[in-house]
Amino acid sequence: MNAPDKLAEPRLTSLSHGGGCGCKIAPGVLSEILKGTASMPIPKELLVGIETADDAAVYQLNDEQALIATTDFFMPIVDDPLDFGRIAATNAISDVYAMGGRPIMALALVAMPIAVLSTQTIGRILEGGASVCRAAGIPIAGGHTIDSVEAIYGLVALGLVHPRHVKRNADARPGDVLVLGKPVGVGVMSAALKKGELGDAGYAQMIATTTKLNTPGPDLAALPGVHALTDVTGFGLAGHALEMARGARCDVQLDWSAVPLMTGARQLASQGFVTGASGRNWGGYGSDVTLPSAFAAEDQALLTDPQTSGGLLVSCAPAALDEVLAIFRRHGFEQAAVVGSITKASDAPRLLVN
Repeated sequence: MNAPDKLAEPRLTSLSHGGGCGCKIAPGVLSEILKGTASMPIPKELLVGIETADDAAVYQLNDEQALIATTDFFMPIVDDPLDFGRIAATNAISDVYAMGGRPIMALALVAMPIAVLSTQTIGRILEGGASVCRAAGIPIAGGHTIDSVEAIYGLVALGLVHPRHVKRNADARPGDVLVLGKPVGVGVMSAALKKGELGDAGYAQMIATTTKLNTPGPDLAALPGVHALTDVTGFGLAGHALEMARGARCDVQLDWSAVPLMTGARQLASQGFVTGASGRNWGGYGSDVTLPSAFAAEDQALLTDPQTSGGLLVSCAPAALDEVLAIFRRHGFEQAAVVGSITKASDAPRLLVN
């Protein structure tokens, strides 16, 4: 069969029922699925597993090294194949940085509708992913491909970290300050894009955010005052802050007015450009979130907005805050901001938004 005419190819986003990290199974459904899984023997070398829904698995190799292993893949969030590949690769590698490690190599996961997309388009997706791996200083050392109904691309990402520098999402402490590295609003922007309502400036902003590697991770992890680290992705800022709260068994206070938002995201959300994942997220964990009275619907949508390749969320001692912000600035994360705090120990952790 001849490859399809490039001019006749459909938009990439038209081939997917959901894009980017908005494809994630809703948190409530995921919990229901996983609760029946049989517990497996856990070797002492496994420093981080599935216990607190952390970003990656970490396995200690020796006194100086631990291996970080993670995978992430999804359907197109944009129509440009090069940009899709770049976003997917950046997002996958982020989990290595979120554990405090440095990536060492990747494997490509490629599922494509080969009767619909040309080999040139598929090649551009892979090229985009390879360009990000080059920027991260790692090779794509292999992978796996299948013919699929929907276009899916991502990576298995491997990294190394010193065992003492592993930063879990569950080790926040009362009194800690929360810092967010990237602005929120990717899901809203993607919803507007899919409906043809996102302008050039909004698209450029979206690509700049989603293709920015979370390189501050290892430097942050090396600070004794940094206690917990995660990245904000498909469950939104509220969901990942709640994961941090539940792991630490503490309440989390979020100052919504301090949360950096992508330019135009709030206006787009008020116009109804919201992903279905935002509602599913709220349905999965909204009962554990306390909102102020008259909290606007667009703000709730952004609070639960699925982030693709979102920012690092850092829980650190107040004394370490200046250095945490300085590290973000050195790596070019000018919008990094203090967004809340860890308040008190709790047997029923909640996210309190003011």
